[in-house]
Amino acid sequence: MTTRYRVEYALKTHRRDQLIEWIKGLLAVPFVLHSQPTAVYQEHREGLQTVAADTYQRYAEIMRDVEKLIVDHIAHHDRDAPGKSKLKLLVPSVGTFFTRLYLEDAFKYQDEQRFISRRRFVAPSFNDIRLILNSAQLLGLVRSSQVQLVTFDGDVTLYDDGACLTPDNPVIARILRLLEQDRKVGIVTAAGYTDAPKYYERLHGLLDAVHDSTILSATQKQGLVVMGGESNFLFRFDQSSSDRLAYVPRDEWLLEEMQDWRESDITELLDLAESALRACAANLHLPAAVLRKDRAVGVYPVNGTRIHREQLEETVLAVQNTVQRSAVGTRLPFCAFNGGNDVFVDIGDKSWGVRACQRYFGGIDPSKTLHVGDQFLSAGANDFKARLASTTAWIASPTETVELLDELEHAVDG
Repeated sequence: MTTRYRVEYALKTHRRDQLIEWIKGLLAVPFVLHSQPTAVYQEHREGLQTVAADTYQRYAEIMRDVEKLIVDHIAHHDRDAPGKSKLKLLVPSVGTFFTRLYLEDAFKYQDEQRFISRRRFVAPSFNDIRLILNSAQLLGLVRSSQVQLVTFDGDVTLYDDGACLTPDNPVIARILRLLEQDRKVGIVTAAGYTDAPKYYERLHGLLDAVHDSTILSATQKQGLVVMGGESNFLFRFDQSSSDRLAYVPRDEWLLEEMQDWRESDITELLDLAESALRACAANLHLPAAVLRKDRAVGVYPVNGTRIHREQLEETVLAVQNTVQRSAVGTRLPFCAFNGGNDVFVDIGDKSWGVRACQRYFGGIDPSKTLHVGDQFLSAGANDFKARLASTTAWIASPTETVELLDELEHAVDG
């Protein structure tokens, strides 16, 4: 008989982050040892305060130990032996760290916000650890270098899914602050438009604010770019344009490796992906139509219907598997992702998009770049590959993006 564990693993492993799950497991031990599920707070206040202090100390010690493992992992990577680090043996899927993560200090900060160590019924959660890692990454950036480039995903990161960046969005003031501090800003989005007006429609609140700003210099305004189609179309801010954007020719930002991408391979990969998408749509009876673009192909719902999440994920994994096993899939990078109510396959991915922004701005180092996004799961999430090109922060809503940028400002100041 198939066990529940096997079913859960088979169906949901692509929806988990192994490093976060591993840290959750470490913190579960002191939580269980110090938990008092039968305690009533009012009746045992002094005892609970003692337990909270003990739990706080144990959580901090565990975070300090993980921090040391990451330092060791970075040292092994610098010696060209990343596979031999202890952390790699414990968490085989762990990738590259471009800066140290100050996890102990980050835990102490987040514990003041979320009171993690005082909880007796709810163990440290995925979101607790995700936010601790974000804070640790900000501290790592600020203490080891300076942040020169911040790139953002669009939907769910800067604005709600399917919405636009309107003038009342609080993130606009934070992005203007980044530009005023001579930092570069890139919006790296899956939206694969080939002309400026459609990007202006989605981002008009920010673009108009930059255009109308009397504080930003002309040079600072030029620090804003939009990378569309993951890594395929670059637009820079243009003060004189009614759409506030100007197309940047590919020879001004294309990476050397990207110059080897052949048009015949691009066509072949998109043909294969389209065939797989049509097969999934037929097999799952999706109420969807196929849309072919210059550098992408996808399925989207028709007649205002919603496609079930499980159907979207099945389509992503099936198409991804089909393309990966093909010859052209080994020659050409691509990204298959769940857009919330559609599935698209793009040529390239956000690692290429972020790296192209770095190149366009003169060669900014990954350790001085921060990418902010909401999709960092191992499959069907288009921010995941950005981890190859820069430090990252995993947020869950536009509100969290605002909080993250304020936290970055406080870390710089303090």
